[in-house]
Amino acid sequence: MERDLSDRIYLDHAATTPMLQEAIAAVQDGMAAWANPSSPHAAGRAARAQLEGARSRIAAAYGWAHELVLTSGASEALHLALARSVAERRLITAVEHDAVLRCSEGAGVLPVDAGGLLRLDALRAALARDGRTLVCIQWANSETGVRQPIEAVAHIVHEAGGLLLVDAAQMPARADAAVLRHADLVAVSAHKRGGPPGIGALLVRDFAALMPSGGQEKGYRSGTENLPGALGYAAALEVPEDLAHLTGLRRQLEDRILSKGGEIVGAKSPRSPLIGAYRMPGVSAAAQLIRFDLAGIAVSAGSACSSGSMRPSHVLSAMGWSEPELREVIRVSFGRSTDAIEVDRFADLWSGIAAEAGARAA
Repeated sequence: MERDLSDRIYLDHAATTPMLQEAIAAVQDGMAAWANPSSPHAAGRAARAQLEGARSRIAAAYGWAHELVLTSGASEALHLALARSVAERRLITAVEHDAVLRCSEGAGVLPVDAGGLLRLDALRAALARDGRTLVCIQWANSETGVRQPIEAVAHIVHEAGGLLLVDAAQMPARADAAVLRHADLVAVSAHKRGGPPGIGALLVRDFAALMPSGGQEKGYRSGTENLPGALGYAAALEVPEDLAHLTGLRRQLEDRILSKGGEIVGAKSPRSPLIGAYRMPGVSAAAQLIRFDLAGIAVSAGSACSSGSMRPSHVLSAMGWSEPELREVIRVSFGRSTDAIEVDRFADLWSGIAAEAGARAA
């Protein structure tokens, strides 16, 4: 019998995280402000004032002191930056999200090492070619949690006269000062941080980096502004995330996984405290997902963030993983609601499944 959703354990926060009550209330308030923020009459001006207030709050929550274009989410923000940048060339890493891969036809692809980190020597070599270049790189990989060395990358990119775009969809507010100091463009998302789906932003250091396209958002995006979404986004960002607590929970989980013969993807690399990817030798990710789901636990496969398919992960392939190993990896991701009891329940089941696989192999 299907479990009631309220009785389930949700460990797939990197895909989306539950809306916070503060965000829900803010969206409801925004729905009462029914006027178009671009209309010149009194109702429109009132809606515009609320929209600009939300914009300022979102920027302040991230610690961003420059421009901010509201979008429908991080995917649109990334597309806007990649498509409208004044740079002549594009470079992306081999482990970027599908949202980047889909809009980067013709871009150069930079390799990563076995830990999932960008090879800086390859970046330098690629930037030695003629033409101003936009480099797109993640703050943290959505499958593995591996964090890229943003400050070092920014130094190399700017030294070559290029622009740096950071996909920070998985980044909590104010989680990395290097992004705020060094990135030229930053894509962020509300629904990863407890806000509503359908709203995100592109943080822009200088509009000179982008070609305008007309319409709303100072001429950089067309379409009626999503006032309820912007208010919900601002409200969600103002609720703190206890990253130290979540780091402890991830350590608790990984100690259990290692003790039962599991493998941590990117274990030696800097990683987000919110995301972990784990291999269970001898058990496919598909089989694991079925067992966890039947037990009332939601996790995902390593490639789930791209399309929900079970095709091999391009991220793990780029890190040098071979089949069938990369097909034995699942992703566990934490959020504000995750607690130690949930982590223990997951670890208990993971240990049981791994023990069964070990007994079959013996």
